[in-house]
Amino acid sequence: MDTKPVKVYVAVRASFGQDGRLLPTELTWEDGRVFAIDRVTEVRQAAAQKAGGQGDRYTIWINGQQSYLF
Repeated sequence: MDTKPVKVYVAVRASFGQDGRLLPTELTWEDGRVFAIDRVTEVRQAAAQKAGGQGDRYTIWINGQQSYLF
């Protein structure tokens, strides 16, 4: 069974911390459902392999499930 991740574009709400870092706080799924991001456990530089270029990868947790935002 192939469980390759699927790229989905979503709207993201984010805020700046007092240290100036941008952190995502919630996302809106394709069907309009809004999910609060419980926590961000890692922010790292990562290559966008399919789109090309470089950006940040956020390791996020929503309802006990880990995912990534680029």
